[in-house]
Amino acid sequence: MIQLKSRWADKVNAENVHQEYPRPNLVRDSYWNLNGEWEYCINQNIHEAEYEGTILVPFSPESCLSGVQRTLKPKGFLHYRKAFTLPADFCKGHVLLHFGAVDQECIVYMNGKKIGTHRGGYLSFSFDVTDDLIDGENVLSLCVRDMTEESPHARGKQKVNNKGSLSSLFYTPQSGIWKTVWMESVPQTYVKSVKITPNYDDGSVGLRIDTHGSVPMARVRLFDEGETVKDVHVETNKEVTVKLGAFKAWTPDSPHLYDMEITAGDDVVSSYFGMRKFHMEKDSKGILRFFLNNRPFFFNGVLDQGYWPESLLTPPSDEALRYDIVKLKELGFNMIRKHVKVESDRFYYHCDREGMVVWQDMPNGGGNYNMLLMTYLPNVSEWCARHIKDSHYGMFKRTNAEGRAQYYKDLQGMIEQLYNYPSIAVWVPFNEGWGQFDAKKATERVREWDPTRLVNEACGWFDQGGGDMYSIHSYFKPLRVRPQKARAVALTEYGGCSYAIPGHVACEKEFGYKSCKSKEELTAQYRKLWKQKVCANLKHGLSAACYTQTSDIEEEINGIFTYDREELKFVEGEMKEMNKELYCLWDETVL
Repeated sequence: MIQLKSRWADKVNAENVHQEYPRPNLVRDSYWNLNGEWEYCINQNIHEAEYEGTILVPFSPESCLSGVQRTLKPKGFLHYRKAFTLPADFCKGHVLLHFGAVDQECIVYMNGKKIGTHRGGYLSFSFDVTDDLIDGENVLSLCVRDMTEESPHARGKQKVNNKGSLSSLFYTPQSGIWKTVWMESVPQTYVKSVKITPNYDDGSVGLRIDTHGSVPMARVRLFDEGETVKDVHVETNKEVTVKLGAFKAWTPDSPHLYDMEITAGDDVVSSYFGMRKFHMEKDSKGILRFFLNNRPFFFNGVLDQGYWPESLLTPPSDEALRYDIVKLKELGFNMIRKHVKVESDRFYYHCDREGMVVWQDMPNGGGNYNMLLMTYLPNVSEWCARHIKDSHYGMFKRTNAEGRAQYYKDLQGMIEQLYNYPSIAVWVPFNEGWGQFDAKKATERVREWDPTRLVNEACGWFDQGGGDMYSIHSYFKPLRVRPQKARAVALTEYGGCSYAIPGHVACEKEFGYKSCKSKEELTAQYRKLWKQKVCANLKHGLSAACYTQTSDIEEEINGIFTYDREELKFVEGEMKEMNKELYCLWDETVL
């Protein structure tokens, strides 16, 4: 593989690596960033470590920016160690240690004492380390194991032994710490979590402020561009409602956000929210459509996998993370489908601020998939796509009961972690049958955990008849959709046209669904698909479309941008005009 680098790679060093506050929807003034150089080693021993060098956290050892570029195999262990000294006045009562994500299982030690474990490679977790700290220098250490496809747990597109005719669909695996590690100090009683629910129709905000310790009431102040719009006291540890009255809505065209300050005892935290509503309803022609803020809304999106050539699943910088969102918005798209990956919280924060709607996938797990069944057959057989039951655990590589239980734990954790971000419109429990099981049950649980958003139950195929959308992946055959009685119709993947730009390709082997030789040819092919699959089907019920994909990734060269983000592979002006035309056609169709 050729080592490409984006324009942000050379700006990264041990002093500036991901220093931004990592949790934008619950902010305190106490913050100690632990990113930077750590000691590391990879061995076969879970208990002992002879450190052999340094690694730049939060980049995984498989990545270029980590400074290591070694793969953690399923039978190996990755050890980390970091010495640090907190300021003398740092502790206000409790000290909390936070990990943005560690792939896939880890044991955490402070000063040689085990303080906890975690399983699951995509979600954040934390420990109260108050009693484990000492005066002066402290030593934090981890032991990490990552089984990737040899484990039934969530792994997304990562694969260690990547072989076969469809190997290009999977990418270099990564392991260990891959999101920010940080600490904060809180008083003896403090805010543990805040759940914010915009109630668009009655102009109110639902709040649940959970606390550690007895704090019966909290003061809540709401601000609109610095001006106080509400100042109330509410009960903690229960659902409450704060009336707003007249308000400004959040939309992609006008992503208005309100700021919030919560004071509970001696603890002060800040957050924000947007007033918006996603639901389904019939349009003026009686066809079921998606609605935003009680108006028909077309989700015009791009599949986004969030890989970077120098740093894999971790963007090289916050500026790079924001770049893809801003550029896609400038091209006229209003939605990103975050594909089988949970990004850092700052991704969703940027989407909230920029006005980019998000469809959020649950990362897939399970055993080693039979790609003939998962990919070939549903593409050629409508019966396979719509009538095979996912209760056949063996067929879908979900025979491991522990893995199925962990799936639900991770699914709930993802929804709870991301719940407050107003840009998220859709939860996607399963994609193309990868590790799918009991999808209707998963949808029921998603609705229990979050009744305010839409659900794409089984994206693409192996449809179980539930969720809010009739989901279609269409790469090879002509598409003619029909309105559905109970679900809106969504083209949740299409396109995938490839174009290799010399000097910006990472692999000799190249993969895509239609090969083009120039920007003009690629744009013409996109226009053809756009007219045939999207525009022509609006009147037949199509209510969403998602093009594959944001950028090239390793062997896949079907991106809108090259893997290093240096080249836009389409004719920019033409793509912008097509998106403008699409919104006009949509309005003519549904209003």
